[in-house]
Amino acid sequence: MSAGATAALPDPPGPRPVLPLARLVAFRRDPLGDLSRMQARWGDVASFRIGPRWFYLLSDPELVREVLVTHHRGFIKSLALQRARVLLGHGLLTSEGEFHLRQRRLAQPAFHRERVAGMAAAMVRRAEATADGWRAGARVDAAHEMMRMTLAIAGETLLGADVEAEADEIGAALTDALGLFDRLHNPFGPLLDRLPTPGTRRMRRARQRLDATIYRAIAERRASGTERDDLLGMLLAARDEEGDGGGMTDLQLRDELLTLFLAGHETTANALAWTWHLLARHPEAEARLHEELRTVLGGRAPTAEDFPALPYTRAVLAESMRLYPPAWTIGREPVQDWQAGGYRIRAGSVVLVSPWVVHRDARWWSEPLAFQPERWMGAAEAAQPRFAYFPFGGGIRKCIGEGFAWMEGVLTLATLARRWRLVPVSGAEPVPEPRITLRPLGLEMRVEAVR
Repeated sequence: MSAGATAALPDPPGPRPVLPLARLVAFRRDPLGDLSRMQARWGDVASFRIGPRWFYLLSDPELVREVLVTHHRGFIKSLALQRARVLLGHGLLTSEGEFHLRQRRLAQPAFHRERVAGMAAAMVRRAEATADGWRAGARVDAAHEMMRMTLAIAGETLLGADVEAEADEIGAALTDALGLFDRLHNPFGPLLDRLPTPGTRRMRRARQRLDATIYRAIAERRASGTERDDLLGMLLAARDEEGDGGGMTDLQLRDELLTLFLAGHETTANALAWTWHLLARHPEAEARLHEELRTVLGGRAPTAEDFPALPYTRAVLAESMRLYPPAWTIGREPVQDWQAGGYRIRAGSVVLVSPWVVHRDARWWSEPLAFQPERWMGAAEAAQPRFAYFPFGGGIRKCIGEGFAWMEGVLTLATLARRWRLVPVSGAEPVPEPRITLRPLGLEMRVEAVR
């Protein structure tokens, strides 16, 4: 459709508050509820403004497909992720165009199925260490425990480094870094980034702390002259045979490693933490999970070869990510005027597609708020609309580590759950904290042995 024809289309419906920043206040107070209510009231194409900037929420699976796959060339990453470069640089999450394609070509071999299977032993070993540290009757923060475990896995498999001794310090730096989300949709964010506010100082300290870990790993590996099979080793050896034949500079390595290090532990940790919460609230599903683990593993630790033999364990994780998707919203910016559902979508705006909203829509899911792992067993999974479920995004920018995440999630859950179950300490529900990822707050649980 031509630009002139698109300009003649109406704007989508949506809230139009009188006060200019009222929308920002409502969105920041309750992003998940705000988006859900917007879809329920205004439909699959809704619009709102924050300051001078237009936002569009698209909630139909076919429109999600158009944004992520069919018309992906007409979009770049949203302003929020462009601004996230202050932390992530030009890694796979934030880079664009030919540079993004080059970096993905260089990184892709590290995530081939055989490579991921080769990392399974490290995943299980770190999960066993976590299980060994638990005691019957002890109280643990399940979210914190999963963060420590996946951080150790990321350190070993991505950097070839043991970061367990630094886990709390690095975890705190990552938490401060993720606080950047509070500013990403704020029209005054770029100004705040330049002011010496406490938040800006925390952000800078967090970047320095994370950089120290990444650059130290790069320097030690270059100095050693040894070749290793972890992600760092593969990226150091990678050459762009389809392009200029070159490799990555230390800065490019830093950006990719930090992006994958953050994404590779943060999202999986959140998915696992929410999974413990859901299993504790659904004893029938927990019992079926334990039965599968007893039957397949017979009391031993899992291996990569067990992954296809644990379909219910995978289904539990899949259903957890449906209800609590770690990446709860995905943003894109159209490079020119576009149309969706007969409405005008303005160039330079922010187009949002939200797994949180779509995954809980009763049109695509029966009993959408119910935890039913059986949805992901056999023919039931095949019947789901393609883009009614997209926890890893889609299209050319689909998460490069999806296979890694599934392997890590299934094997670590199996490793821990064959020995332990986690029981809520109180009846209070954990609170979803929607930042860049969807963290659970208030997930204190008691450790009990599996009998």
